Amino acid sequence: MGQNLALNIAEKGFPISVYNRSTSKVDETVERAQKEGNLPVFGFHDPESFVNSIQKPRVIIMLVKAGAPVDQTIKTLSQYMEKGDCIIDGGNEWYENTERREKAMGELGLLYLGMGVSGGEEGARNGPSMMPGGSIEAYKYIEDIVLKVAAQVPDSGPCVTYIGEGGSGNFVKMVHNGIEYGDMQLISEAYDVLKSVGKLSNEELHDVFSEWNKGELQSFLIEITADIFGIKDDKGDGYLVDKVLDKTGMKGTGKWTVQQAADLSIAAPTIAASLDSRFLSGLKEERVEAAKIFKAGRFDDILAADEKVEKEKLINDVRQALYASKICSYAQGMNLIRAKSNEKGWNLKLGELARIWKGGCIIRAIFLDRIKQAYDRNPELANLLVDPEFAKEMVDRQSAWRRVVCLAINSGISTPGMSSSLAYFDSYRRERLPANLVQAQRDYFGAHTYERTDGPGSFHTEWFKLAKHTKN
Repeated sequence: MGQNLALNIAEKGFPISVYNRSTSKVDETVERAQKEGNLPVFGFHDPESFVNSIQKPRVIIMLVKAGAPVDQTIKTLSQYMEKGDCIIDGGNEWYENTERREKAMGELGLLYLGMGVSGGEEGARNGPSMMPGGSIEAYKYIEDIVLKVAAQVPDSGPCVTYIGEGGSGNFVKMVHNGIEYGDMQLISEAYDVLKSVGKLSNEELHDVFSEWNKGELQSFLIEITADIFGIKDDKGDGYLVDKVLDKTGMKGTGKWTVQQAADLSIAAPTIAASLDSRFLSGLKEERVEAAKIFKAGRFDDILAADEKVEKEKLINDVRQALYASKICSYAQGMNLIRAKSNEKGWNLKLGELARIWKGGCIIRAIFLDRIKQAYDRNPELANLLVDPEFAKEMVDRQSAWRRVVCLAINSGISTPGMSSSLAYFDSYRRERLPANLVQAQRDYFGAHTYERTDGPGSFHTEWFKLAKHTKN
């Protein structure tokens, strides 16, 4: 990503110096720059000459692995930097590390930004979504560059904005990745239902996802999913997707998102379900053995019975279930961002975040424009689900959504993301939940007290004594 971002910056007319501990990567970048149009990229093999080559006040963008490698890189570079120079971390970093580093750099007279960059290698080269947070003074150093380097969306502009103070840029990128986890899980569940229950072939799946990408589900992830189903295996017969091991990797941002949701008491069940699904996918050997144990059960019979499902109806139902579930995932992510913003005083604009995610990033989708409009209509919107437009869509799709979840359950197919999204929707829309019983239980065994529906105050009841009296 670092190499591609450097080439992107140079292509926009900004001369750029590059440095890497591996001299071969530096040389490779300069060589690519020459091949791609004699771009103004200059390579350096040692940190001192690299830093000294940059026009003052210097701005250095790092893209290195989060944690200790970032601290080490800062230590290496900062010894050659001067007051007023700026360091920008473009990696997926824990937001508190960014705040710690910004403070430490400030003591040296240096400016610091934590800038989330989304879009993968292709996005970095052709236009990513960027989320810079930290010193506004530092952002001003790079504003003219990032406005040109970011993805350009015709009706809403460059996919970059100054996010806010401290580690807000990293936090927003972290939640973006959490939403991405949920999105990918939901798409994989749609695929599983269509393939395992609907018996769709890879050719049919390619056609279905290609068609979905022309409507309300239009997005980068739906587009690449359609592409994946069309790729033949170059090492054997059949399609490549069927040869890919069902064991999902991760780099930590999804886990951080779920941990932050718990810390802030924000419900994020769709994102949490996607994380749990990755954990379970990692138990490949255990699952192979479990499959042998349960093979004698009635699961195969259930799947056989569901072969009679009408394909076109199933495809339409799954499309609606996927859409409704995705809205829940985005709603959870936005609520988490707002909660952290309120806690830290960042004053983040949720509509503006939806705008910069419309292009360049992994979760870019056509309905992000409507999410922006929802927050523009009501910046204090409690939840995307209660925006009038989205509320109507959830109601219109709930029958299909319930049919898909019930079908999956009855077929022995796990849909944790869709099921969690539906449970989130059903819990949020109910005026009264069974939490009254949980509170009664807590008061019974722990004297934690409870509130009443018919008046203010906290109450405690000697449940045990009353129950004992009743039994006697």
